[in-house]
Amino acid sequence: MGGTKNCPETPRQKMIGMMYLVLTAMLALNVSNEVLNGFTITDASLQSTISSANARVESLYLDFDALYKQNPKKTEAWLNKANIVRQQANSLYNTLQEFKVGIVKIADGKKADPNAIHIENRENLDAAARYAELNGESSNGKGKLLRKQISDFREMLDSLNPSKSASYDAIFNTGKIKSLHSGNEVDWEVAMFEFMPAVAVTTLLTKYQSDVRTAEAEVVSYLKSQTDQGDFRVNKIVAYALPVSSSYVLQGGRYTAQIVLSAVDSTLKPKYFVNGRQIGENGIYEAIGSTTGENNYSGYIEMMRNGQAITYPFKQSFTVGTPSATVSNVDLNVVYRGIDNKFEISVPGVPSSAVSVSVDGGSATKTGEGRYNIRANRDGEIGISVSANIEGKVTNMGSKSFRVKYLPDPRSFLRYTDAGGIVRQKSQGKLRKLELKNNPAIIADYGEDELVKANFNVTGFRMVTVFGSSNSSGSALTSAQLAIIDKMEGGESVVFTDIKAVGPDGRVRLLPTVAIEL
Repeated sequence: MGGTKNCPETPRQKMIGMMYLVLTAMLALNVSNEVLNGFTITDASLQSTISSANARVESLYLDFDALYKQNPKKTEAWLNKANIVRQQANSLYNTLQEFKVGIVKIADGKKADPNAIHIENRENLDAAARYAELNGESSNGKGKLLRKQISDFREMLDSLNPSKSASYDAIFNTGKIKSLHSGNEVDWEVAMFEFMPAVAVTTLLTKYQSDVRTAEAEVVSYLKSQTDQGDFRVNKIVAYALPVSSSYVLQGGRYTAQIVLSAVDSTLKPKYFVNGRQIGENGIYEAIGSTTGENNYSGYIEMMRNGQAITYPFKQSFTVGTPSATVSNVDLNVVYRGIDNKFEISVPGVPSSAVSVSVDGGSATKTGEGRYNIRANRDGEIGISVSANIEGKVTNMGSKSFRVKYLPDPRSFLRYTDAGGIVRQKSQGKLRKLELKNNPAIIADYGEDELVKANFNVTGFRMVTVFGSSNSSGSALTSAQLAIIDKMEGGESVVFTDIKAVGPDGRVRLLPTVAIEL
């Protein structure tokens, strides 16, 4: 890059750079306020869930310490493992918080909330990737280090509670993911931080924090139960409702929890009650997430001891996120009639194969992972609706309206072949007679720098010279018109006027005059 000063940017390069910035801003604007507000509401609910989980975890550690004081020899080995869980859980939780704060500082600058709760530039698509150092050549980028730390935490959980390893592997999966942008398998950190709004990334990181605390409580509860094997101390039994997969579900999705005791007696079969209703003997509780935000439920476990029923109450909650679809016009913020308008459409957390798109006032054709061509067949406005198949149930994930406009008028040119055999075009100026007669035609085009691309057919024009005027019913000059040009001398003008062209939207346009001087 040392020679950059000797090769300054051309005006065209500066213009292309500016267009890229404008397009990036337009893409960001296409993330609706409803979607951004949904992430903000979800993040607030997750923060509430984390507060409850923190209290639950601290209570477990206090109980563990009390057990150690009563019987150090029996409890020491299990308490040491619980302390390892505490250390790694706190370390990962704090790293996730540092990520959130770092992203918000990049997005909001000096106005950044030090707690990363309030974000002004929620739609910022660059902050997450910059903080994660996705473009660095170093193998120690923050995104890669976070991926490794999550992977190490998952492996620790698997080693301490192998019976739940499938659940931990699903919640803390850091393997490669298929990108909605490129369709290729990409690293976890790329899928997590690249081209993602700042508020979406911080909400996902908050979800990971919630999952860390939930998994920590589950493992510590399991380790504590191991100290009680063969024992049954009524005053130390605590009931828990633990999510099987995650405490965060989309509206319409299924939430599954395992209702357990921290210590059990295999000779007894407890009864499980949730919200006043008895559930199955396996203690599996399922609920449909119909109400967004935090959903609370409670119940108790009943066990018989010496012929007497003893109950152990519990309270738990899970968070339901608002169904949301991201619908963005790749090139523009309007839809033009008669051409394919490129769109990117996705639903967070739902594979592209399970997403369906319909257009009120047009049609949609899928061209790749999360990519569609949208055509409008009416004036005014069209509506794009997105639905997703979640566990066999088709759920409406949102819709968005776009203005429909006719294609803008193209520019008119004289196309000819120069002495070197190169096809050129000119709208005005001087031209040699030989070049003017060399395969001439009147064309309509947007030019190289226009965002919109479409083909137009010239259906007619009128040529005016000192010898009079003559008409053509197509784009090419007639033999009679060429003969007139052959009689003209230097300094005389040829004017092509009344140029008519038809585009793919079917609209006939009258284009500007082309004036050539010999």
